[in-house]
Amino acid sequence: MKLWLITPPMTQISTPYPATAYLKGFLREHSPETVVTQFDWSLELALKIFSREGLKEIAKQIPENHPEPFVQFFKENIKDYISAIDQVIAFLQGRDSTLAYRLAKRTLVPEGPRFAPVNENPELLANSFGQLGIQDQAKHIASLFLDDIVDVVRNAIDPDFQFSKYGEKLAASAKSFDPLHSRLHSKKITLIENWIEEITVRAIQKHGAPEMVCLTVPFPGNVPAALRIAKVFKSYSPETQVCLGGGFVNTELRSLTEPRLFEFIDFITMDDGERPLLQLIERIKARNTSTPLLRTKMLLGGVVTEVSSAILHDIPFKNAGTPDYEGLKLSEYISMLEMLNPMHRMWSDLRWNKMTLAHGCYWKKCSFCDVSLDYISRFEPVAADRIIDQMQTIASQTGSTGFHFVDEAAPPALLKQISQRLIERGLKFSWWGNLRFDPQFDAETAELMADAGCIAVTGGIEVASDRLLKLMNKGVTLAQVSLVTSNFSRAGIFVHAYLMYGFPTQTVEETIEALENVRKLFKKDSIQSAFWHRFSATIHSPVGKNPEQFGIKITGGMPGVGEAQVFAVNDLEFVDPTGVDHDRLGKVLNHALYNYMHGNLLDRPVLEWFCDHGIRPP
Repeated sequence: MKLWLITPPMTQISTPYPATAYLKGFLREHSPETVVTQFDWSLELALKIFSREGLKEIAKQIPENHPEPFVQFFKENIKDYISAIDQVIAFLQGRDSTLAYRLAKRTLVPEGPRFAPVNENPELLANSFGQLGIQDQAKHIASLFLDDIVDVVRNAIDPDFQFSKYGEKLAASAKSFDPLHSRLHSKKITLIENWIEEITVRAIQKHGAPEMVCLTVPFPGNVPAALRIAKVFKSYSPETQVCLGGGFVNTELRSLTEPRLFEFIDFITMDDGERPLLQLIERIKARNTSTPLLRTKMLLGGVVTEVSSAILHDIPFKNAGTPDYEGLKLSEYISMLEMLNPMHRMWSDLRWNKMTLAHGCYWKKCSFCDVSLDYISRFEPVAADRIIDQMQTIASQTGSTGFHFVDEAAPPALLKQISQRLIERGLKFSWWGNLRFDPQFDAETAELMADAGCIAVTGGIEVASDRLLKLMNKGVTLAQVSLVTSNFSRAGIFVHAYLMYGFPTQTVEETIEALENVRKLFKKDSIQSAFWHRFSATIHSPVGKNPEQFGIKITGGMPGVGEAQVFAVNDLEFVDPTGVDHDRLGKVLNHALYNYMHGNLLDRPVLEWFCDHGIRPP
């Protein structure tokens, strides 16, 4: 049996999204007779756009009198864009490093609006990269060049296209399937949609249609492309069974009653896909519709029905196999350096081998998190030696010794064991990952992790207020967070903090307090990078399930009783009695944070940032 695993556009283009590699590795051990091929069509689409032929097509599609000056700049300089694009992509793929000198001199590529910060601050490049940082400076310039092209595509060709997502608004918490359904059936399609269809058709013609294709949709920004790919299969190979799975499915399609989705797909698997996928493979191979299934939604008698046998159980995480990257075009991923921040660079630059140390979260109590869902609530760690064996296997296959642990929160005890065993086995890997700023990460543990190759950690400080940290059941205090982040920083481990504003009942005064606490962490170099997220109440979180405990009232987003044809449900609308304008405060927080990350104005009183935006605390 032939099975295809596809990552649809768009995800990041610097490294593969790991879902298909996880499933391919699992099937290699548990269904060796199944011929599995994996594809990353985010990369395929990006390589189509960023090519000589792609730019020519884009230029043809731009309306003659488009009002945006930067779009006209692109058209006027199209020959320069076309002549440079292949070399720039080769450079960002690591195939032509000598191009760095011309890029760094800023004589190779046309410079549109994305270069405004560089032009407005002539010292920016020199201060950021110095005299010898030619390769990095060139990568930044090349990235801005691609950003300009993406801006043209979004403004003149397809307003839904972005670098790491496509058509997100059509799917994110979209209770109605109407807009997406209309888009998929429209006779007028955009150039991007046409290219997605072309990539699919070309693969079918080249490899022959598989018996089954599985589309992973980790984010809302993958859904429109996934369904367009599925539509092509239904047209060109109607016998191919199409299955949908992934993070978006597991969070937003749990209340699904919309039958029209099954015009494009045959099955939806919920939560961990390994056992459900094995059962579907058996069903299709045996041509036996009585084969028991696990957590699989399908259309029965015109009604969306979840079929799940009580005798079937999930594969233990320790038996899920080693991720297998075979078949992915690892040498063609595009490294980007868009933002002059070391942590953002780690996400967009370099190709990391992604791994998970433990299923779920060992804490699983935070009130803003989807703790009621299996991917959080079922905690199953893997033994340290098995993890290291897998790291060696993956490094041998990919040629890369860099690893990104993508856990919800990597367990402290397990990280300590892994660090000890890496040192004992003499393995020189580089790694980073997400964790809680747990007091278990004492100075000794941080030093051990650094010695074992840990280069960075990311973790949630969230609201940076002790009252709100207690309310959200974070399990740490600000004093503990400050100590843990300092332990990592002193060990030479880069620290990025996730921050949150707009949590239920958060006042203006607490927002000011949060910024002051963040300022102090930057000033003493406990953290080096951070990002403010606007709080969102989700249907699977304690806040969404028990809003009255958090002082808010849900006003929208919940599926109504007897409501017909529900599609996606996740984010909830709510009223906070404090009445604070958090969106306005968010602009202040981001303005200050941008400066803190560049080492600027760390002694400035935080109230002045708010006064700059016309906000005077009560």
